Amino acid sequence: MTNDVWAEVLSTLKGALGKSNYSNWIEPLEFAQLEDGVATFHVPTNFIGNYVSQNFGDQILYQLNKSGHEARRLSFRVPSKARKTAQVKPTVKVTKSDDDKGAQLDSRFTFDTFVVGKPNELAHAAARRVAEGGPVSFNPLFLYGGVGLGKTHLMHAIAHELKLRSPELNVLYLSAEQFMYRFITALRERKMMDFKQLFRSVDVLMVDDVQFIAGKDSTQEEFFHTFNTLVDGQKQIIISADRAPGEIKDLEERIKSRLQCGLVVDLHPTDYELRLGILQSKVEVYAAQYPELVIADGVLEFLAHRISTNVRVLEGALTRLFAFASLVGREITLELTQDCLSDVLKASDRKVTVEEIQRKVSEHYNIRLSDMIGPKRLRTYARPRQIAMYLAKQMTSRSLPEIGRRFGGRDHTTVMHGVKRIEELMAKDSQISDDLELLRRALQE
Repeated sequence: MTNDVWAEVLSTLKGALGKSNYSNWIEPLEFAQLEDGVATFHVPTNFIGNYVSQNFGDQILYQLNKSGHEARRLSFRVPSKARKTAQVKPTVKVTKSDDDKGAQLDSRFTFDTFVVGKPNELAHAAARRVAEGGPVSFNPLFLYGGVGLGKTHLMHAIAHELKLRSPELNVLYLSAEQFMYRFITALRERKMMDFKQLFRSVDVLMVDDVQFIAGKDSTQEEFFHTFNTLVDGQKQIIISADRAPGEIKDLEERIKSRLQCGLVVDLHPTDYELRLGILQSKVEVYAAQYPELVIADGVLEFLAHRISTNVRVLEGALTRLFAFASLVGREITLELTQDCLSDVLKASDRKVTVEEIQRKVSEHYNIRLSDMIGPKRLRTYARPRQIAMYLAKQMTSRSLPEIGRRFGGRDHTTVMHGVKRIEELMAKDSQISDDLELLRRALQE
């Protein structure tokens, strides 16, 4: 592959990933070689290589293959000279706008492209309310959930809407790791006053993946003071993380307390209807790019059923599927889907058993397994029993009568009642929702 081809790929990536992601993470890459299906790049630091691999690897592979060059995986290497330089002065770039204050955003992540369903409707409504501008009754807005559930999409959507409605506002969006690198750079270059002025003069501060600063004492200290200054000045703060504030290990208690004083909203794992809606929305976009491709009935439904834990994996699978079908010039059938995505489907085939669910739930609520399965109706046992029934219905292919038999020979109507009760409680009891999310994650590990 020539450098001219890589330049064309870079141009496409810039449009697909947005100006900020491109300048921070893609621009530092230096193409080295493509050999035996491995595309090798030189990077200034290992950190950049790891970040690009995890967040943009699939997109780069897709664009390389689309350009006619077979690439199965990426390799990132730090040249010896760059490694020595990196030890003296980090070269990681941070998010900047033209005036160093405005937010750099992905144009794809708007409210119009966010597919709303029951698992994310509260988070969407809260994000919409903040995006309307003006005073709100909750500050900060804290969005949390697992990977690929839409936190970053909502963050970008809020910023887009705020800038559209009130272009005079100073809206700064960045990740927690970028906050940390700006802080480190300001310390090293003795520009802390500039750092403080930048962050404490914004109207809206948006920090993604705040769990990144946990355990980093100096960064937490500065974040705490920045947070207090903005809240005292009635400036809006929007934060995201992969878990609730109280569950972020090594995050200072005073920061946890501040984060919990606003509205804390969980983005639940997607259900089948939402996953299908996301796929249908993506197909509409791909249809314009690949007008010659035909997708057979049942393919989207198959994917929505089989890939259930991560929207990014789901979207990535569809991207790969369309790219592959375009390259080989074939209709997207169920057979082609199974062949093309065999590794993704296999990884999604983690089988959870009813017995495993029962053990996890018993351990979580610190009760004996025999009491949860047994006849006792005390609430101490009944609620965990209903939660276990709900998870068994959601995470296994067992029928209601089969589930009932594993819960001490109970009737299927008892299981139905338990499932319905948990669904009702999830809508009004955040503790139930938090418990379910923790249990799901533990069972999917």
